[in-house]
Amino acid sequence: MYQCVLLKMLVSRSVDASVFSNETLLCSCLQTWIPYIPKNYVRTAFSVNSYKPSERDRNLYSIRAIPLAEIKSIWRHTPPLGWQYIIVVLNSGLAFPPLYFHNGGIRELLNKLKEHIRIVRSIHNANLYLLNEVIEDPLQKSLSSLELRDVLSVTSSAVLQEQSLPVFHSEDERSMEKLAIKGSTPSSGIDQWKFGTKQTHRHEESNPSAYQTLRPTEQLKETINDEMASTSVGSFELVESKLSDVPLSVWGRARLPPLESEEWATFLDSEGRVVDSKALRKRIFYGGLGHHLRQEVWKFLLGYHQYDSTYVEREERRAHKLKEYRILKAQWQTISDEQAKRFAKFRERKSCVEKDVVRTDRVLPFYAGDDNPNVSILHDILVTYSFYNFDLGYCQGMNDFLSPILFVMQDESEAFWCFVALMEHLAPNFNQDQNGMHSQLLAVSKLVELLDSSLHKYLKQADCLNYFFCFRWILIQFKREFEYENVMRLWEVLWTYFITEHFHLYLCVAILKKYKKKIMEEKMDFDCLLKFINGLSGHINLEAALRDAESLCVLAGNTGALCIPAGTPPSLTANMM
Repeated sequence: MYQCVLLKMLVSRSVDASVFSNETLLCSCLQTWIPYIPKNYVRTAFSVNSYKPSERDRNLYSIRAIPLAEIKSIWRHTPPLGWQYIIVVLNSGLAFPPLYFHNGGIRELLNKLKEHIRIVRSIHNANLYLLNEVIEDPLQKSLSSLELRDVLSVTSSAVLQEQSLPVFHSEDERSMEKLAIKGSTPSSGIDQWKFGTKQTHRHEESNPSAYQTLRPTEQLKETINDEMASTSVGSFELVESKLSDVPLSVWGRARLPPLESEEWATFLDSEGRVVDSKALRKRIFYGGLGHHLRQEVWKFLLGYHQYDSTYVEREERRAHKLKEYRILKAQWQTISDEQAKRFAKFRERKSCVEKDVVRTDRVLPFYAGDDNPNVSILHDILVTYSFYNFDLGYCQGMNDFLSPILFVMQDESEAFWCFVALMEHLAPNFNQDQNGMHSQLLAVSKLVELLDSSLHKYLKQADCLNYFFCFRWILIQFKREFEYENVMRLWEVLWTYFITEHFHLYLCVAILKKYKKKIMEEKMDFDCLLKFINGLSGHINLEAALRDAESLCVLAGNTGALCIPAGTPPSLTANMM
């Protein structure tokens, strides 16, 4: 037997005025089905979240988390004989198998959903309920405003003739792993309702027993957590619980060990092509890379190599790019002293590079010591880039990005082209108008408002809504917040663009939430907050922060994506998909 759970995430104001009223409190929700907790299960504070269905149950039942924003419609079926049931249809056109209500309760379910999202009844079919629908037709507006209680009975065959409904299969990885919750930090209650669901591969017009659904029993009802307060509405039981103390890690997946050579070979075909780039990016997102693989794999992540390129094609490209780099480098190396006197921009940029490289990661053996050739290579690459991208030139902070790339590549030409590929995404960070940085800081502000309204309220009262205390984090992608190895691990995770191209923004929110209590209890103003944030350097647990950031991204769902202004760096390019 399964429970249908509605997770409510409160948002202080409407995100989409075309769908939700600004006068009411918006509850962004997720609907999911979880198994009942057996009597002999040892309960914990998070038993509902930690209980795992058996392999048999996974094979028998659909277990799918549904963000309400992804639901297009709900079909209500009240046959003359047999159990009532609903069919949930997603925006993609896919649908779940019939979900049976053995003793009624569909009306109560729909009424409960109406508290959190707009639901209107179709003018063409009284048993069809549309979610997230913008009502433009006057007749539809009038009908929906009537809130008619009586629902006409229609046969399933009539519905199926009007629309063919494909079904999610339980073995589908998307059905079992995807969890997308729209809304804020899990600080509100859960409303749960119970009914059995049986996975079928098509909608059959037969006796309901053909689906072998499980009838609720008094014994099963008694297994509900005693700490929850429940109220019965017919057979539709609402169960209240709290998520205020649930850690973010509940929503994130466990981190994996780094990808090593033997496993890396399984991603390549006989000619060196990456067979499944998405699977590779997913694997790197959750575990990173062994250091010896970075020299090869970073070139794919950064877009220097195409995933479908062969060994031969990559070697040809390397030779071609080496020649091109030498030509670019010669452009500034052949400038005479007399020319330089009349080339103020060149002198200015070269001087800035010289000042910055001598203090870039000099504590590392790779860059340590006087007359270190690697420092000279760092200098040459940055000056060459200022000629390659003359409009942007060189800006302080670029040296922080190049340092790990050169350390990994151990080759001047390939380090240069990988740096060029990275700057294609991050160049807006260094624009003179700082629009790229401002858009990212604005996005962090909106994400905090969405995911932690109390923290946002405090920062607003403290006049810190510009989020300039996060400036260094975003400008150089946390380069100075972690040890060198962890910086490389973080960057390769960000470069996968697996969950989102803006994962670094969720990382900002995760770290702020981690230290929220201290920030608020000590009543930090901007200066104190800036000092505190800078003082976190070297004291942030990367793996925990990554998992929390993933959890926040999952919780935010599509609403989080809408918080990020269009064109916010980094922007995805075709070779990254």
